[in-house]
Amino acid sequence: MAGGSGTRLWPLSRKKYPKQFLALTGDDKSTMLQQTIKRLDGLNTLPISLICNDDHRFIAAEQCRQIGQTQASIILEPVGRNTAPAIALAAFNAMAKFNPQAQQDDALLLVLAADHDMKDSAEFCKVVKHACPLALDNKLVTFGIVPKTPETGYGYIQQGEEVRVGASTGRKVAKFVEKPDLETAQTYLDSGDFFWNSGMFLFKASTYLNELEKHQPDIYNACKLAISKPTQDLDFVRIDADAFKACPDDSIDYAVMEPLCNAEGSSNAVVVPLDAGWSDVGGFAALWDVKQKDDNHNAFEGEVLATDTHNCLVMSEDKLVATVGVDNLVIINTKDSVLVAHKDKAQEVKAIVEQLKAQNRPEVDLHREVYRPWGSYDSIDNGERYQVKRISVKPGAKLSVQMHHHRAEHWIVVSGTALVTNGDKEIMLTENQSTYIPVGVVHALKNPGVLPLELIEVQSGSYLGEDDIVRFEDLYGRV
Repeated sequence: MAGGSGTRLWPLSRKKYPKQFLALTGDDKSTMLQQTIKRLDGLNTLPISLICNDDHRFIAAEQCRQIGQTQASIILEPVGRNTAPAIALAAFNAMAKFNPQAQQDDALLLVLAADHDMKDSAEFCKVVKHACPLALDNKLVTFGIVPKTPETGYGYIQQGEEVRVGASTGRKVAKFVEKPDLETAQTYLDSGDFFWNSGMFLFKASTYLNELEKHQPDIYNACKLAISKPTQDLDFVRIDADAFKACPDDSIDYAVMEPLCNAEGSSNAVVVPLDAGWSDVGGFAALWDVKQKDDNHNAFEGEVLATDTHNCLVMSEDKLVATVGVDNLVIINTKDSVLVAHKDKAQEVKAIVEQLKAQNRPEVDLHREVYRPWGSYDSIDNGERYQVKRISVKPGAKLSVQMHHHRAEHWIVVSGTALVTNGDKEIMLTENQSTYIPVGVVHALKNPGVLPLELIEVQSGSYLGEDDIVRFEDLYGRV
């Protein structure tokens, strides 16, 4: 599931490029989505199914391609409707693809969020394998994180009596509880009967759908209708938008797991303990916690100079950040924004995001560098009636055939080769060559080479917004 917005990690995470697509943890520069997929290497799985927002489809596809997941099934949600409907789409999709010759009577689903960190992948795979017989016996298994501290940022699961299937054991879920205050969290920790709620699940697709139909028929019917006639769009599975928009918004905990707990005599909701260094990286304090630290308990990334600095998280994208005599701070520098927050108050960054939304500021949606299916662009300067961008086009990629009503453009090739359509002319440009595209002229740009194409674009005109684009042809279905 890769549909979150990660607002508590602004300005690193933005609506159009949220935290699951960022490289926040680990040493190999893999994104959180890629790390989640790699975590499955110790399991015998079919190609993954990925549920994501339509706006993120090209990012998700590219990140899957980078790690060899070319067979991934990417299901696009036209709107967000929480986890219960998202999992229903995956379950219906899995049932449709299921091979009846396999040993189990239908697909076994391992449900994961794309933005969690896990230090011990081997232990994670071991626990999942241990839980499989429970899931094959029609149990809905959730993985409870063995708590180390009285954490107030997580929901909790209370365990009940033991449930056993062959050599596999779990505990009946007695109840789910919301995020507690510190005193209550300490009592949970002391009792030994509670786990952190990880939001990870294992069950048969048919079992989940049967329980969903029983307890939330509106969600079941809306999702069944939405995915009954899927359409293939490049690498993506599109569902019926109107049917899915009519679906209620609900989490799997409220829609299915809690009703199971309350059902008299039911032992189908089972929790299996997991102790594998898990974190949901839900905010900057959690991000500081999972990062490597120096002798002063600081976690630095990028160019940072520090004197008399302790317990801080400092991340800089494009410039030197210097700190003197500070403690317990979060300092995040991106190309267009800087956040300074006390680590204990960092969760409240959501209030800043709400202010950005109220003011219709672009920083809430986009980074300065914006990724597109053909490459990326970075808005390096702008002012009255002009804007300058650095554009990078991947080998073989092509921007849409388009025109603008309000701006002219000047393209200067820095490196690589550009095949340019400029009105009725087609020209080839190489390093240090340029072309001018007047207002209203139909144009296109392609990289015909085997190396990335880098160019500078200077825009001038009365309106320079990204919505001043009329597309006539597009390789990526955006016309």
